[in-house]
Amino acid sequence: MIAIVDYGFGNVRSLWNALDFLGAEAEITRNPDDFDAAERIVLPGVGAYGDAVNAIRDLGLEKHLTRHALETRKPMFGICLGMQLFAKSSSEHGGHKGMGWIDAHVDRIIPNDPDIKVPQVGWNTLDIHGAEWLFDGLPKKNDVYFVHSYHMICNDRADLAATTNHGGPVTAAISRGNLTATQFHPEKSQDNGLRILQNWLERDFNA
Repeated sequence: MIAIVDYGFGNVRSLWNALDFLGAEAEITRNPDDFDAAERIVLPGVGAYGDAVNAIRDLGLEKHLTRHALETRKPMFGICLGMQLFAKSSSEHGGHKGMGWIDAHVDRIIPNDPDIKVPQVGWNTLDIHGAEWLFDGLPKKNDVYFVHSYHMICNDRADLAATTNHGGPVTAAISRGNLTATQFHPEKSQDNGLRILQNWLERDFNA
């Protein structure tokens, strides 16, 4: 079973639909017992960083998610704001402490061309730097769908799996051990996004 973390931030139904289409049994839940029983956990997210991380803490979920991320090392997938919550901190709206699973900071996108708009909304191409397994089978035109104003800046470049160009390189995906995350929305990225989710579902993280 795949546990989709329901903490009030994220398009959990569209994500459930995508996983169901791929034949995965998924459950939208905030019950820590379900996290324990799940084979994998997905942390989605849409909205403001501070509100989201506070919701996770107010619901008492942080310690349970952190235990699986860092101790049991259960495969976890973050999406959009969910990916940003993996970081140590974010500068959004004055600054907030993140989950701290990845040595990284989240900052606003600052394009090198003032005519490029922020937020980045729409389709953009991936430049793959690592975790080739996650992108296996993608066509040459590997566009995926983004909606965001902030992105993760990794202190260890080994964690960087892909970038996209939005007035300069913008972090698009990360991978470290059992932790995988995308800034883009695979559940909204049609065939390319489904392929990425399928690759994650099929990945043997114990190999």
